[in-house]
Amino acid sequence: MDAKSVQRNGGDPDLSPTLQDVELRRHNASDDDAPVRHDREAAKGRPDAESPGADRPPRDASGRPPPDKPHVPVGARLRQHPYLTAGGAIVLVLLLAAGTLWWLHARQYESTDDAFIDARSVTIAVQLTGTIVDVPVTDNETVPAGAVLVKIDPRDYQAALAQARAQVDQAIASMANFDAQIAAQQARIDAAKKQVIQAEAALTYSRQQNQRAQELLARGAGTEQQAQQSASDLRQKEAAYASAQADESAQEKQIPVLETQKQGAQAQLEQGQAAVRRAEANLVRTQIMAPETGRATKISAAVGGLAQPGQALMMFVPVNVWVTANFKETQLDRMRPGEPVEISVDAYPGRTFRGHVDSIQAGSGAAFSLLPPENATGNFVKVVQRVPVKIVFDGEPGVYLGPGMSVVPTVKVR
Repeated sequence: MDAKSVQRNGGDPDLSPTLQDVELRRHNASDDDAPVRHDREAAKGRPDAESPGADRPPRDASGRPPPDKPHVPVGARLRQHPYLTAGGAIVLVLLLAAGTLWWLHARQYESTDDAFIDARSVTIAVQLTGTIVDVPVTDNETVPAGAVLVKIDPRDYQAALAQARAQVDQAIASMANFDAQIAAQQARIDAAKKQVIQAEAALTYSRQQNQRAQELLARGAGTEQQAQQSASDLRQKEAAYASAQADESAQEKQIPVLETQKQGAQAQLEQGQAAVRRAEANLVRTQIMAPETGRATKISAAVGGLAQPGQALMMFVPVNVWVTANFKETQLDRMRPGEPVEISVDAYPGRTFRGHVDSIQAGSGAAFSLLPPENATGNFVKVVQRVPVKIVFDGEPGVYLGPGMSVVPTVKVR
């Protein structure tokens, strides 16, 4: 080892590197550079690979990693940015206030989208048989109450009405005839009573004559012939009186017979009048009219078609409509009739209609279904039920609303 080497090692001959030390250092350096060479070779095979040592922490000029940054508390960081901190706090307070106000507002309302426009639609059907001669309305036409919707050929029913009226006239004539017979019979009764009075007077005179004849015969002043003649005349007068009484009784008994016949004529008159009313009703039914103001729709009647009793000719939707809203039973705690409602109709976005709760159905919708649930049999799974609530409009909506149209009612319950 020379003097220069000793000087480079601080003047200590024991620290001067030997050949073995130099070889050992080269070997260790080659081992440290092996991963770097491997990364470079891999990067050459992969164009999109990351640069060598990308995942390694940065190092300073001496190859050592930089020292860790000192930990800064959160409070100190916030104090370093006072305006940002104040702005964040204000935003947080505003969000909390807005959320609270929204909750306080939302809890006052109950809403559902399970709602629709409802109405009592009417099936217009014919009540008699006849040929359709006119259909004055068209599909979806608005008609007033009493407007003619369908006309049936009325000629057969006009003839039936004329026949019924003729029967009524005949019954009225029969009653007039029986009234005249009763009046005539009453006159006969009066004549019979007078005959009785006349026969009674003749009988009284005959009795007196017979008594005088018998007294004269007893004193010897009269003849036997006169006495017998007086007795015979008395018997005749008695028979005449009995006959007059019998005739009076027969004439009086004829009155109930005539009264009974008159009652029969009265029954025929009432029957004829009923036939007239039925014929008039059938004649009116040849013109089918609108029961109230509404719209005619789904028209199947056609001119020339043969209508049969009960045959549906069209559907009629009244203008009086309302909302049926199926609220959950948990939403009915504070819902009462008369509470205000805001109604949104899907067909008219952006518009709101006002109404109020009219009534709440006395039972859930499932209770009135075709097959109501039987919770007493089988396994039970609790399901929140829905209860129909009727909501009516406060005024005319001013737009077309038909059954089945979707709406969203919002009820103010607080």
